[in-house]
Amino acid sequence: MRPTFHLKTLTLAVAAFSAASIASAAGLDRSGQDVTAFFQDGTYAEAVYTYIDADVTGNDNAYVGTSDTAYVKGNKTGDIAEDYDFFRYGVKTDINDTFSVGILYDEPFGASAEYTGNSNFTGSPVTAINDLIGERLTPLVPEVTNAQELSNVVDQSQQSLAQARAQVAAAQAALAANPALAPILGPQIAQGQAQIAAGETRLAPVLAFDNYAEAQLANTQNTKVEVRSQSLTGLLGVKLGANKNFQIYGGPVAQRIEAEVALRGSAYDLATGYTSNSNPDMDYGWIAGLSFSKPEIALKAALTYRSEIDHDITIAETYPLRGLLTETGALRNGATPEQAAALGAAAVNQTTNYEVTTPKSVNFDFQTGINPTTLATAKVRWVPWGDFAITPPLYNEVSKANPAYGPDGLNLVDYKDDQWQVELGLAKRLAPALAVSGTVGWDSGAGDPTTSLGPIDGYYSVGLGAKYNVTENWAVSAGGKYLWFGDAKGVLPTGKIVADFQDNDGFILGAKISYQAKQGF
Repeated sequence: MRPTFHLKTLTLAVAAFSAASIASAAGLDRSGQDVTAFFQDGTYAEAVYTYIDADVTGNDNAYVGTSDTAYVKGNKTGDIAEDYDFFRYGVKTDINDTFSVGILYDEPFGASAEYTGNSNFTGSPVTAINDLIGERLTPLVPEVTNAQELSNVVDQSQQSLAQARAQVAAAQAALAANPALAPILGPQIAQGQAQIAAGETRLAPVLAFDNYAEAQLANTQNTKVEVRSQSLTGLLGVKLGANKNFQIYGGPVAQRIEAEVALRGSAYDLATGYTSNSNPDMDYGWIAGLSFSKPEIALKAALTYRSEIDHDITIAETYPLRGLLTETGALRNGATPEQAAALGAAAVNQTTNYEVTTPKSVNFDFQTGINPTTLATAKVRWVPWGDFAITPPLYNEVSKANPAYGPDGLNLVDYKDDQWQVELGLAKRLAPALAVSGTVGWDSGAGDPTTSLGPIDGYYSVGLGAKYNVTENWAVSAGGKYLWFGDAKGVLPTGKIVADFQDNDGFILGAKISYQAKQGF
């Protein structure tokens, strides 16, 4: 005989695609940090797989001018959202009618994006380099306004210096052969050497710019970002009240996070060529909550708080602009060209530690029976992404060289608004072993405009799922969701608009296998 769905267990029909229904577009949110597995009766275990395929396309900014907020539709960016998947696992058991324990694994935060094709986010950053030359070098060398003119001037100057060195060498050889010519050749040699020294001094900053420009223009890579995290949550629950309707629960959270970032093309202006690799770091926080249940009407409600987690991360950064700034600064302070070049090369790379604080969150989960075969559910999630920032030390340090961003400098990633997410669902038993469910959802996003590394402003969604009881204890579930993403403009940390993303969508698929055994106390 097939097992029968009871009203108080219909929530599992919704849980069939809970991973798909929670996966979020705001900030770096991904799993939604679901804890509903802990509220199942008896001994319960689940394994959930979620796959996200988002289509996020837009156009770069073709505007030429001084306004940071002006936008002119430019080249297509291609689909920047890479396919993304993650797993979630959970197991819990009731020790007795008062105490429960559980362990949950998920991958709460992440990002995976890459710009491809022909846009300002890929290839040689010609516009950025020419703008830098026009801003920093043209006032000193009026005949140089772009990279090609810079290369021509450097070639001509080096040829002139080579000729002058040859003339001095010839005079020195003649003097060595006939010391009697000293009254004539001595002053010529001294004058030539002085002219060569003066020429090398004038050429040194120009040559530094040329070396920087050549290195950047040779870079044809793509802008991309990859963020991954894993979280392990331990839970202890205590049921209270005469009927054990209330439960308080909490425990420790271990979280691991890592990231890679590469900024390429002209869109990132002077930051083009920046690369960082944040090594994996494990740190700890906590979770606490309160739940209420009334089994006779399948009512369950839970309010869960997760703390912030501070990560002290080792990060290796490469910032080509810093090498140029260091080299030209050393030349202004009297260093020789060789000394300045060595200082510039050493300044490009830096490995240090910095702090990233993953945000706190509040989840509210609710369900109640409508009739003997129908269950209504609701989920609400709040995450204060407006307080979140990623501030790599070298990136921040270089930004402070611009008085407009001092004294605090710039963050690499931050968000304007907090995230609110709401999802409503219905689950219906169609047969003794089969239930289906559907949801509608809304995500507020974390502000528009937003970072160009994740240019989505929330979404609306619809989803469907089903759960089938294979045996009395084992069940399989599957579900999916379609999402309409909110339009957003991508901006640099400086506030400059660099792209516009409209009319994008995506889908999420989830599959789960679960086991449940009731315990009688």
